[in-house]
Amino acid sequence: INAEYMGIAQEAVLKPSVDTLPFPVVRGYDWNNGVDFNAALESYFTTGFQATNFGQAINVINDMINWNLEKEPCPEDEDEDFLTPESRRNVRCKIFLAYTSNLISAGTRESIRFLVQHKMVQVVITTAGGVEEDFIKCMADTYVGDFNLNGVELRRQGINRIGNLLVPNSNYCKFEDWIMPIFDSMYDEQVKDGIVWTPSKVIHRLGKEINNPNSVYYWCYKNDIPVYCPALTDGSIGDMLYSHSYRRPGLIIDLVGDIRKINDESLKARKTGVIILGGGLVKHHTLNSNLMRNGADFSLYINTASDFDGSDAGAKPDEAISWGKIRIDVKPVKVQCDATLVFPLLVGLTFAKHLHSREAVDHTKIIYNKSYTAAEHDIEREKLKPKDGGDLKQLLQ
Repeated sequence: INAEYMGIAQEAVLKPSVDTLPFPVVRGYDWNNGVDFNAALESYFTTGFQATNFGQAINVINDMINWNLEKEPCPEDEDEDFLTPESRRNVRCKIFLAYTSNLISAGTRESIRFLVQHKMVQVVITTAGGVEEDFIKCMADTYVGDFNLNGVELRRQGINRIGNLLVPNSNYCKFEDWIMPIFDSMYDEQVKDGIVWTPSKVIHRLGKEINNPNSVYYWCYKNDIPVYCPALTDGSIGDMLYSHSYRRPGLIIDLVGDIRKINDESLKARKTGVIILGGGLVKHHTLNSNLMRNGADFSLYINTASDFDGSDAGAKPDEAISWGKIRIDVKPVKVQCDATLVFPLLVGLTFAKHLHSREAVDHTKIIYNKSYTAAEHDIEREKLKPKDGGDLKQLLQ
């Protein structure tokens, strides 16, 4: 009996393996080769866990940057304007960059500013805090403090804490002094000229008024990059609008105009990529606009949320695929970590490397909006048809 049991145990423990696996071998960077941070970061792809996801994030951003229409088959019904190799090379991927307000409060602001300064993203989505904190930093400093500072004492001293960052309350007073006269001018233009203000128009105007090259939204204004913020009232800007509504009632900000604009941004694009830092509103708003075109073509999430509670913030990319917000033939990437740790590195290894290693791009020739041809639409529809013999039981496999 003992021999029989031992045979069963050996068969279970010493189960034979297949000879080879079609996957990369795990290997990290060998510091005996010297202090080479580029090589160390490139080794992340084969390091495992979130380091591997970081390596995949580098690849997906480079795919967004490098894609052009010449890489796609030319359909028989292609428009005459897009038949030559040069004309097809000029059609590029429209990149949506979305981020939560804490990433403007933190030093990641400078990486975001770099991207819009050099026109490396085409659409921006953020929260009210993601707008106002950029302008406030042009007026006064934010400080690095500690996560464990006492909230009661900070309140008594007029200091607001954002994680381990500190913002003196006087910063918001300076912001109020700056923005109130602008709201007065906007109200006058609404009454006299019939201007219909939307959140993106408000942010465009504020970017003009700040006139400071350290500002993210100054460069969005200069480069005509739209910034969408459907919850513009959810922050200090909302406090100022509340106060202004009593001082000079009547300023109107139209949300409907912006939902049309951002959905058209997606619908008219030939290829889209989404880079979403954080979750919540910015994540859903970005992906929902891409639903209008049956999903984004490239997708990268960076956040710390999990999906066990059904929240959109923690939802994995596959959930967005089920809604049609990411295309079914895409290999999306999620890096589950604090974006302040990895996003500046990703910018350096992709966008910045691309910018500093190539000739200047003539942005006047770049095209982001180009419709699919009828033949291409037929191909995309075919992908969505249920497979023969498809069974809902396969969903659990």
